[in-house]
Amino acid sequence: MPLNDSRPLTLLELADPGLPGFESYSPFCLKAHRALKYAGLSYACVRADNPAAHRPHSPTGQVPVLLVGAEAVPDSTDILARIEQLAPGRIARSPEALLWEELADTSVNGFLVAARWADDRNWPATRAALFHAMPAPVRAVVPALLRRKQVGKLVARDVWRAGPEACWRRFGALLDQLDARAPEHGFWLSGPLSVADLALFSQLHSLRTPLTPWQGAEVDRRPRLSAWLGRVDAATRTVSVPLRAAS
Repeated sequence: MPLNDSRPLTLLELADPGLPGFESYSPFCLKAHRALKYAGLSYACVRADNPAAHRPHSPTGQVPVLLVGAEAVPDSTDILARIEQLAPGRIARSPEALLWEELADTSVNGFLVAARWADDRNWPATRAALFHAMPAPVRAVVPALLRRKQVGKLVARDVWRAGPEACWRRFGALLDQLDARAPEHGFWLSGPLSVADLALFSQLHSLRTPLTPWQGAEVDRRPRLSAWLGRVDAATRTVSVPLRAAS
């Protein structure tokens, strides 16, 4: 839609983690937040502890979902494409940028999920942060069941199949490769900020919360990668160019 589309924007997402610089524990919600802000689009939020609360607007029961008026746009990739229609030319979407987005949303995300759900060092903090709102009897059972399911998915994705040592060795190798590829100046691809920046940032920055301290430290000790993350963070943290406002 063009910039004169005056329909209000509402982002359906998860609960606010209460961490400065982190709009959501969900990397995909974080990605949508930062894209909306960088595009200069004002929006409201509707939060829920359980993503299933947004199922009327999402066939998969997953978040985020962007409501453009009454039109529901689920999935962060489709949300970024919709934002490009609302603010044409603001966020670059070249074929190469879309390939990096796919890598971030699949491969890099696998390590984030493993860090939170499979790593025994992080599970207590993850459990406390994500399930604190559950009634105590439910909290005593459900998180462990969900964890077992998530670890099974990680094994099926070949992230956790060979166990923790192999997983974190591969994670370190990926960070080394990203650090070597990270630009010394500017954004991930030559030119303006793109979906590659938003997708990679959302997954890597999500590793820097108190839920995953070891993995966050591993990200931060790669100097080029860390410096690039800082540039993207600074560029996307606030609504910088008010192209249009939600009404």
